[in-house]
Amino acid sequence: MSKPRVLILGGCGFIGRHLVDYLVSNELAEVIKVVDKTPPQMAWLNQRHTDAFASPNVEYCSANLINPASCQNAFKTDDGSGWDYVINCAAETKPGQTDAVYQEGIVKLAMNCATEAVKYRAKRFVELSTGSMCSSEKIPQKEDCPVEPWTMVGKYKALTEQELAKVEGLKYTILRLPICYGVGDRKGLTPRLIISGIYKYLNETMKLLWTDSMKMNVVHVEDVCCALWELVQNERTVGETINVCDDSEATQETISDLQADIFGIKIDYWGVVMSSMTKVDMAGAIEEVNDKHLGPWAEVCQKDGVLNTPLTPYMDQELLLYKHLNLDNNKLKSYGYELRRPKITRESLEEMVRDFIAMNHFPRSLLEA
Repeated sequence: MSKPRVLILGGCGFIGRHLVDYLVSNELAEVIKVVDKTPPQMAWLNQRHTDAFASPNVEYCSANLINPASCQNAFKTDDGSGWDYVINCAAETKPGQTDAVYQEGIVKLAMNCATEAVKYRAKRFVELSTGSMCSSEKIPQKEDCPVEPWTMVGKYKALTEQELAKVEGLKYTILRLPICYGVGDRKGLTPRLIISGIYKYLNETMKLLWTDSMKMNVVHVEDVCCALWELVQNERTVGETINVCDDSEATQETISDLQADIFGIKIDYWGVVMSSMTKVDMAGAIEEVNDKHLGPWAEVCQKDGVLNTPLTPYMDQELLLYKHLNLDNNKLKSYGYELRRPKITRESLEEMVRDFIAMNHFPRSLLEA
């Protein structure tokens, strides 16, 4: 049997690059076409991912998927053949944008791609969505929970999920992800790792908003790739929405304790009452927090010769809301999937930092001094 032809939209991003590497390393695809606005040479790939993209069966196409003509061009094949699997990792995820930007960069982009996927007779269209659809501390949220998104990305991913169900002839699967981490992650847990390093540099206790019990569920990018690949080959997952989450049941304490262990710092919490006072002027409070971190980060980067890095300790207001990311992964397991990285560990977080150090994106002294 011939191997499948795979189109990865947003393939130079964090999850996309890991998926390319996974398919190449395991020789799972005949053709892998990577579509992204950012070329691989400018995407801050590490050596392993650079090698994966250099594979002879990987091709890159520059496209703006919001533009219908550019999207059509991205789907084209030399011989007119179709795509077996179309994986949509592309979306506007930068926080603090306007509604119009998210409407175009999430909903319109996905619908353009879904329309083309039908034309090219795709066996499956996979939409990577978010787990920030509903917040509950006590009850892990299942896929059919009431949808009440608390982030702008969540709001427009929820709209996308609704619209995909209306596309005639589209065989789709939606994967809802919690905080996704792993080598190359710049937006998930990395800002917290950077800030932990800054408090080591400052020799101060790191005080966090809210409480240690706030749910912050996670999944390793390896499990996203492995689960995705198993699920697209299962006919029972057509039209399904599935949480892809690990077994850590992670909270702010789970993650903070690992950070404290790595960097040798002390951690404390402001608590609900004190943290709630920031709601009066959340923007001002966040600005103050970011100002405290950005100066020392620039200082320690310069000191260690880290002159050009994509990493930043900047935290957006949405990331600091008192909301519980608490997902139920039983549906994922019901399809027979076994987690490769069931629990978040110190080793997996340190692996991320060491990879950034190897690329001279993270000050070595923060980890090794």
